[in-house]
Parts: sequence; C-alpha cells; structure tokens
Amino acid sequence: MTSPVNVDVKLGVNKFNVDEEHPHIVVKSDADKQALELLVKACPAGLYKKQDDGSVRFDYAGCLECGTCRILGLGSALEQWEYPRGTFGVEFRYG
Repeated sequence: MTSPVNVDVKLGVNKFNVDEEHPHIVVKSDADKQALELLVKACPAGLYKKQDDGSVRFDYAGCLECGTCRILGLGSALEQWEYPRGTFGVEFRYG
C-alpha cells in the first residue's frame, strides 16, 4: 500500500527565480471581491491569502505559472498576467 502524496514536500524542491523588478501578475486596485475570493480557493500554490480584515493579499514569488488565475480572474481581478521574463520563474524539479 502506498502512502499519501505530500504536495508541500514535492513543491518544496522546485526552484523559483523571482524577478523582483517586473511582476508577471498584477492584481487590479479595484479588483472584484468575488473574483478575488475565487482566486483564494483556486490557486494551487496558495498565493492569494485572505486577511483578517477581509482583504486579499497576493505574492507572485511562488507562482507555478499554471494560468489558473489568468483564466478565472483576468479582467475582473487581475490587471496583467504574463509569463515571467526569460531566466525567471519556476523550475520544476520533481517529476
């Protein structure tokens, strides 16, 4: 019998080269609240976090570049979504 997969352990071996000067995802300043709530639930990396005051905080540094937030939030919650510039972004190291 196999043991359950620990996703955090698998994600922990990925390498992230973050472009501090050029965020590849930008959240709108007047983002739709419901769209942000959806991104909190949908982001597989958990980068959209609901704060105690009800606001949503986002950090692109651990982005898996899967495009989930682009599909669900571009226009309603996101001002911009593009892949990171060359040499930046995620480098998958497991499987």
